[in-house]
Amino acid sequence: MKNKLNKIAKDTNLFLKSFIKKQIKTELIPAMNYGLFSGGKKIRSKILIDTGFLFNINYRSLISIGAAIECIHAYSLIHDDLPCMDNDKVRRGKPSTHIKFGESTAVLAGNSLLTMAFEILSDSNLKINEKIKINLIKKLSACSGHLGIAGGQFLDLSFEHKKISKNNIVDMEIKKTGKLFSFCCMAPVIIKKKSIKEIKIFESIGSDIGLLFQIADDLIDHDVSSKTAGKKTKKDEKQGKATLISLLGYKNTIKYRDKIKSKITSNLKKYGRKSKNIIETINYILTRNK
Repeated sequence: MKNKLNKIAKDTNLFLKSFIKKQIKTELIPAMNYGLFSGGKKIRSKILIDTGFLFNINYRSLISIGAAIECIHAYSLIHDDLPCMDNDKVRRGKPSTHIKFGESTAVLAGNSLLTMAFEILSDSNLKINEKIKINLIKKLSACSGHLGIAGGQFLDLSFEHKKISKNNIVDMEIKKTGKLFSFCCMAPVIIKKKSIKEIKIFESIGSDIGLLFQIADDLIDHDVSSKTAGKKTKKDEKQGKATLISLLGYKNTIKYRDKIKSKITSNLKKYGRKSKNIIETINYILTRNK
């Protein structure tokens, strides 16, 4: 599993470095690079490629799309760490982007990575039908803005120190984390020109994988030391974050997590042995400690 993750991370980083190298140099690139090449495992790209394997999608095309997804993810982390958001000073074992470069530069670097994602998807080197490209851009835009990541972060902040229902917590976590995973699972199905019904099935699978990822992240915050996690832990409780752990308790959250995993596995059964990779990645998400 680690070898597969490392290959995808290496290929994605090579693509991104090449893409940035071709652009006109600006003063924001060092901060963009710092946030983008921070040692992340590229799990979202792995899920994209695992889903693409089910539909025999070209690997190089998936790496390009994965690079766009990683730009969106990096932008969201840079902004989440800001003092006006979650106020995290450490990310992946090193100073957060705003600590290293200052708040205004971090905001602008995040904004630039967000827009660069759509440059990548619209680039002529991505050999995909133009109508499909437009559809991918539309879907990724929706997953990134007020209907997705940004909206989820708003809810996360507004729910602090309040008693929030399970449905509202799940909705928040799907927007904050699940929507980008939804895109990872939808994109290969869209490229393959499958039915709207099948696209919806994979959108749902992606939401559930994202929810699992967020639950795993909350469990890491609850269980793991800051040194092991590479970021400050035990902060959800201190900040009064609305999480499934705070609402359901630790044991019931584990039960809920296992129920979601079973649902995903059941939805992937029809793909037989070809679903082995994506199930392996899901297991990795649930057993990682950072």
